Amino acid sequence: MNAPVLDIRDLRTVFRVGGRELTAVADLDLSIAPGETVALVGESGSGKSVTSLSVMGLLPRKVGRIDNGTIAFRGKSGAARDLVGMTPEALRQLRGNDMAMVFQEPMTSLNPVYTVGEQIAEPMRIHLGRSRAQAAAAAVQLLADVGIPDPARRARQFPHELSGGMRQRATIAMALACDPKLLIADEPTTALDVTIQAQILDLLAKLQAERGMAMLFVTHNLGVVAEIADRVAVMYAGRIVETGTVDEVFDHPRHPYTQGLLRSVPRLGQATALKRAGTPLPTIAGAVPSLANLPRGCAFAPRCPYAIDACTVAVPPLADTGGGHGSRCIRWPEI
Repeated sequence: MNAPVLDIRDLRTVFRVGGRELTAVADLDLSIAPGETVALVGESGSGKSVTSLSVMGLLPRKVGRIDNGTIAFRGKSGAARDLVGMTPEALRQLRGNDMAMVFQEPMTSLNPVYTVGEQIAEPMRIHLGRSRAQAAAAAVQLLADVGIPDPARRARQFPHELSGGMRQRATIAMALACDPKLLIADEPTTALDVTIQAQILDLLAKLQAERGMAMLFVTHNLGVVAEIADRVAVMYAGRIVETGTVDEVFDHPRHPYTQGLLRSVPRLGQATALKRAGTPLPTIAGAVPSLANLPRGCAFAPRCPYAIDACTVAVPPLADTGGGHGSRCIRWPEI
């Protein structure tokens, strides 16, 4: 088996808020092999984006920091390097070159005063040493690769002159400019309509297959996970609560939170049938707990239909349920 491009072990990320340190990510283990897509799933506030920012070294200074763990990254050199504790300059050399990130809202990545072509060409000039003419030509080709029509004209335009779907394609082109080994996609389709969303997912899958890069796909949409991922890690209150192949986790969920998420996915005709029967749509009661006031033991216990007294004693370990499937629930055999 190929050595993983990304191998995270026992990651703990904390934020200093109001004189207190709050744990946003804890006990996180995650690995991604070359050419593999791993989806990180969960509600808002579960720690998905913090995990991505921890890997990229983009945690807000003086507020967020990695308190424990290792993030082994195998870039273009082929050697594994621990990103934790790496200097800001060393991380800058990796970002945009060996690893790249696509954000949810493209206008947070694109500078409104530079043309799209200039912004795609910039990382190639910085990291690959290409001339302005070479980088400009490559930027046009990248726009064509991501499916933007008339790429030469679009490269001369500013971000506000492109549609939302085209802007997201342009940010993908910018992320892929230096042929990274790892692509982190942080909810890149959430702000798009379903038709454009499907096109972006197909595009990412196609580009990944062509380039053989590893991809961490952050989302709260289980339909997207089924479409694009090989493995899935479900997060809740900063911890992975279930992990395994997409088929295994979707067909045999072994954590109550995963079961609740799957039940909450709307199905064609379901709303009409439930309305006729006078039954509300399935939901997960309550909300993700505040980091400042996490419950004792299993963080999901206050919302869990299977909770017993033992669930509030200690944080459950991520138990191996067989076949590479893990569940952070002491009652997983019954579930």
